[in-house]
Amino acid sequence: MQAVYFAPRGKKRLLFLGTNLAQRYLSPEDKLIGLLGDAGAGKSLLIRGMFPGLELTNDDDGINVRPLPLLDDADRDHFRCHTYHLDMRFEAAFTQPWIIAEAVKKALDKGRRVIVEHFDLLYSYLKINAEVLIGVGEEVIVTRPTFFGPEPQKIADIVFESIKYRRMAHSAEDITSMILEEMGLDKPEVHSEIKHGFVLELPGKPDIDLDLVEQRVKQVIEADLAISFSDEEHIRVGETLYLCTGPRIHIKRTSEIKGFRLLKEFKFDPIEKLYTIVGIVGEEAPSRSIGL
Repeated sequence: MQAVYFAPRGKKRLLFLGTNLAQRYLSPEDKLIGLLGDAGAGKSLLIRGMFPGLELTNDDDGINVRPLPLLDDADRDHFRCHTYHLDMRFEAAFTQPWIIAEAVKKALDKGRRVIVEHFDLLYSYLKINAEVLIGVGEEVIVTRPTFFGPEPQKIADIVFESIKYRRMAHSAEDITSMILEEMGLDKPEVHSEIKHGFVLELPGKPDIDLDLVEQRVKQVIEADLAISFSDEEHIRVGETLYLCTGPRIHIKRTSEIKGFRLLKEFKFDPIEKLYTIVGIVGEEAPSRSIGL
């Protein structure tokens, strides 16, 4: 089984997608679930959506649970929880991977569920593939590996390559929104994802020149301004504070946005009664073939 979704950029939409993934693809009997993807891709938010109430052992606020409950319970040979979480990239700095692998095997033998972020870093020690693998890049890939694959590294290669397009698109989206506001429009309230790009939805057809909008966005890109996380609802573009639904999913500088352009016509959605502005980024498409 394999499914592919565009990875949303807002917190609420990532949580909602996680809820949908749990309902569609998880079985109560699934014990080993692996997540793959770069830092800031949204793995933790997907997990919160899939497993409401689960205590994550690390989060974006820098809170880390120590000692790690999985290791602590494995040492006692008494597993108190039904579901455990661990971030392999973080834990590998404190514990040898083979020790973590042994603890995971013990938990699985006791019928417990273990959710592993950065599963590719554990797989070579665990030598057991996950029952469900979820890769988060520009797209969210959900697959149930068989004896023939896919291997975790195969999914990791795809999502680590594609995340750059998601970050470029999100940064270009926010810069475009900033320019539209400077030109007198209200901030677009609804955003959608497309391959290597973004869609801004507006309630009415704006009286603006899209060539001019594109030119002004490119000026910001060429200015090589820093883009940084400010808080859970804002980013900074240079010295400008700007409202953002996904402040951690950005490139670091505007000049990292490659191949930006706008479609030079407003698209109309006759069902939603909305006009859209479509932006594209990137100069080449990454391969998405998983293979076996």
